[in-house]
Amino acid sequence: MSERWTIRGAGHEASVLQAGGGLGTLTRDGEPLVAGPPTGTAVSGGRGQLLLPWPNRIRDGRYSWAGTERQLPLTEPALHNASHGLARWCPWQLLEHEPSRLEVGLALMPQPGYPWELRLRASYAVDERGLTVTVSGENLSDEAVPFAAGMHPYLDPGAVADDVELTVPGAVHQVTDAQKVPAGTAPTPPDRDFREPRRIGSLELDDGWTDLERDAEGWATVRLRGTRTVALHLGPQWRWTQVFTGDTLSSGQRQSIAVEPMSAPANAFNSGTDLVTLEPGERWSGDFRIAGE
Repeated sequence: MSERWTIRGAGHEASVLQAGGGLGTLTRDGEPLVAGPPTGTAVSGGRGQLLLPWPNRIRDGRYSWAGTERQLPLTEPALHNASHGLARWCPWQLLEHEPSRLEVGLALMPQPGYPWELRLRASYAVDERGLTVTVSGENLSDEAVPFAAGMHPYLDPGAVADDVELTVPGAVHQVTDAQKVPAGTAPTPPDRDFREPRRIGSLELDDGWTDLERDAEGWATVRLRGTRTVALHLGPQWRWTQVFTGDTLSSGQRQSIAVEPMSAPANAFNSGTDLVTLEPGERWSGDFRIAGE
């Protein structure tokens, strides 16, 4: 059975899953800040999973890199896409474990559609600011590789989505097609504009935003306010965020809301938008924080 590793500090407790290396639970003074998979059950709906070496969808699982066409397994067959990377079902290794901090890692081996080797790491630390997550990827291959990162936490503001007040500081909204793959971007339309906090109501969201308003240190904040307030603070490396109200889940629809940090949008392996080219030996790293307010 997959292990869970726990850290505690400053009234916070978090668990990290061996399966996928993602976030299992996060509480503050016993109150949940995220909705993770129940103990002993398989992860569904992407709950808390790390999305590496790409987040979201690649159309038809196909892309071209350095003049060579690549075909990835179609992990979202209903929409004919490769979805959420290659690392989320792998067994991650515990590298460090202190009372309030731990680090997990994965050696991602060359495979069909992505014939390169990566060293992936994720560290989790709790303190008075909440939970800080640092995600990194290092290219161990002898040629440049495409790379992007994301994570899929479901924040728990203590209310169903209809009653949650949402703030997303994104001036640009992603327009998607029938495959839920970007068909372009546009200024955020009024019905998707949450730059000023407002109630979600009956709106169904599986939407991406960029051009995020940031503070002087380059951080942006997505905030959910229900019976409690939970925020996702995005460091400068996370240029995109996706918000999903869970309407297509087989269970738990609209009971929690996924707010995803993403370094690049869906289908970035084809569009090239904010895609990172990792040269041999190069490492990418990004921080984000989940906090109750």
